[in-house]
Amino acid sequence: MKTIYVARVVGLAAALCVSAVAQEPWQKVQTPTAAEVAKTWKSPPPEYGPEPYYGLNGPVTLETVQHDLDTMKSIGFHAVTVQAGFAMKQAYLSPEYFAFFKQFVEEAKKRDMRVWIVDDAGYPSGFAGGKFTTERPELRMQALSVGQRFPVKGGETLNQTVGANVVAASAVSASGQRIAVPIAGGSIAWTAPAGSDWTVMTVEHVFRTSPTRSDTNLTRAKDGTQSLEDYMDPAATVAYLQFTHEQYYKAMPEEFGKTILGFRGDEPDYSISGLPWTPAFFDRFQQVKGYDIRPYLVALLTSQGGGGRPRPGQPAPPPPAKLSDAERRAKGDYYDVFSLMFRDGFFKPQGVWCAAHNVEYQVHLNHEEMEMELTRSEGEFIRDMKYVEVPGIDAIWHQIWTDTISDYPRLASSAAHIYGHPRSFTESFAAYRPDPDITLARYILNEQMVRGVNLIETMYYPSTATSLAPPPATPTPAAAAAAAMPAVPPPPRGGPSEVMRDPGWPALMDYVRRISYVMSVGRPAASVALFLPSSSMWLGDAASDVAFVSAERMLSERQIDFDIVNEDALATDLKAGPGTLETLSGNQYRTVIVPSASLLSQAALDRLRTFAKGGGKVLFLGRTPSLISGKTILDARAATAADFEWATVETSAQLPPTPTPPASAPATPPGPQVVPAAIDAAVAAATGPRDVMLDSPDTAVKVMTRRLKDANVYLFFNEGAKASAHTVTLRADGKTVEAWDPASATVSPVASMPGSGSITVKLALAPYETRLLMVR
Repeated sequence: MKTIYVARVVGLAAALCVSAVAQEPWQKVQTPTAAEVAKTWKSPPPEYGPEPYYGLNGPVTLETVQHDLDTMKSIGFHAVTVQAGFAMKQAYLSPEYFAFFKQFVEEAKKRDMRVWIVDDAGYPSGFAGGKFTTERPELRMQALSVGQRFPVKGGETLNQTVGANVVAASAVSASGQRIAVPIAGGSIAWTAPAGSDWTVMTVEHVFRTSPTRSDTNLTRAKDGTQSLEDYMDPAATVAYLQFTHEQYYKAMPEEFGKTILGFRGDEPDYSISGLPWTPAFFDRFQQVKGYDIRPYLVALLTSQGGGGRPRPGQPAPPPPAKLSDAERRAKGDYYDVFSLMFRDGFFKPQGVWCAAHNVEYQVHLNHEEMEMELTRSEGEFIRDMKYVEVPGIDAIWHQIWTDTISDYPRLASSAAHIYGHPRSFTESFAAYRPDPDITLARYILNEQMVRGVNLIETMYYPSTATSLAPPPATPTPAAAAAAAMPAVPPPPRGGPSEVMRDPGWPALMDYVRRISYVMSVGRPAASVALFLPSSSMWLGDAASDVAFVSAERMLSERQIDFDIVNEDALATDLKAGPGTLETLSGNQYRTVIVPSASLLSQAALDRLRTFAKGGGKVLFLGRTPSLISGKTILDARAATAADFEWATVETSAQLPPTPTPPASAPATPPGPQVVPAAIDAAVAAATGPRDVMLDSPDTAVKVMTRRLKDANVYLFFNEGAKASAHTVTLRADGKTVEAWDPASATVSPVASMPGSGSITVKLALAPYETRLLMVR
């Protein structure tokens, strides 16, 4: 079966790689001069956005589209992200729909606007408007779940036939001991050890989907009636591309890479009970890890909380099981393989398809601000984004506000930097609680841009035909109960959202557009890498997540520009040089910080050791990893002090926890982060001379840096409610400093004092003010 799986993936990859297409300027890392940027930045190309998320809701006509696009252009939008909406005249994905969509693209083209196509009729991406349920049910999402439970007395024999969907079985004693039970020829014949009562549990594969909110669902409820595809099966994603992307391309190939910039995905994830599964999983697991995972499945499932709902006539499930050390490590291996298959089955085929058709794939995941949750439902953020041309995040509840701490947007920009992509995007606003006014909208966008996000999408702009749509159908009581959703709200009012109607919105969009352009060209300049301990989180290590988030905050509040890197980047994907690790974007890390990870791979450890011997700095904070994994986490060896004697280790103190960004306003804003002196000193020694150094500490000031061919770019943002004034030393070889004002598109000289390899300026920022400095 190993060769079958490999051949299948290789064959699909060959089919997807239709041709090598030259990249457009906005699709690749560019290194223009400051003078070249100055010629363009006042009115950047429309490819740099910003764009609203536009829903084609209601009986939309060509006149509706013309009106709405004119309004968008008048309030500062130069591109549009468009999704098929509810109650359209044309059935989604029908020939009539594509004919109408082509008219939409032609109208956008007349206005010199660009188009991003939402890849489905709602979210999460991957249900093709319900076609997997109706036309390709064999390719629907699947899961592993505990099936039947059979009580067995000690010393007695269980003889039981099991269904074809049963993949494993284990026996659990009254004391919690677990023993794998063999299945042969569809039957169990097992004698229970004497001295205890046992329960034999079967594991079965079932079709189970994350809930979908589809505009082709007449109830408009978020439920399971329209299943997602099997994300881990490349054949399912090929079918998805045939249902969607291929049809858009057939309808208007001449606009791909021109008016049409690409496809926009939304929150693909496994929000399901049980374990994510696909028919090829066990063969792929054996290939990657070299052992059979099936004896561990009952433990992994029952540790989630009983392993599923009790069936009629079956005993109630036990309380959540406590995993043994071996079972916990096997869980890590399971999620490692799951995340590989999710990436290669879903994200990679779409990224490859888009590149072959001269467009880009942009997508954001679920739970980006909650990494422990993300590792369970999506596996690993940066791994998922490896083949995504425009990685993204969202800020749609209350994650980013003046009363939260939110550094997670760096996940998207870091993935872009590592894999050589110039842009990362945000979906912002949507269901914010409370709704932001124009001042807070600017703040929310600034907080993301200073963390490297440089393509802005704002939610939500329903078509002006929305109010003409019929009300949603009432779901049956059974369907409503299964969905466990509140009553469906009335359709949103058509046209721009409330904040988009503010007279100051067009000016805000011009401001955003200019920053987006300037911070997309050139190369990223971060020389510090912060390790994302996803593999530790696979083991259930919440402390590693807490330490990671707190380390993000610490570096941001010290004006240290950094990227987030994962195991794949450290072990293989970054280019190693003497004391450097280089991204595909060209920035070189000279410092790597590992915050309280409990697990590290031998490959990553070896690369870090070589990096340190070449002059790079490696700092382990909080604790050193206790496990070093090779091919498997199951057989990971115990770490020793000798494994880290070449690095700087600071374990005498811990960073205080940073609150997770909430969905609603917190009762009180988070207090200041008090960093222990030992950690402060260790970080200062590891990072060396700062690229940006203030004359006195100021945790409210944040910075993002980029390098042009002949200049350094610095975006400063004062996130505090108080004015900030500092003398700032910038480590740069330039002789002059200019302030580029993105609000007015003017450039003015800034008084400065050159030094040896640095230049010093005065920086005064009003509350919530940004400043864009160019040193050349």
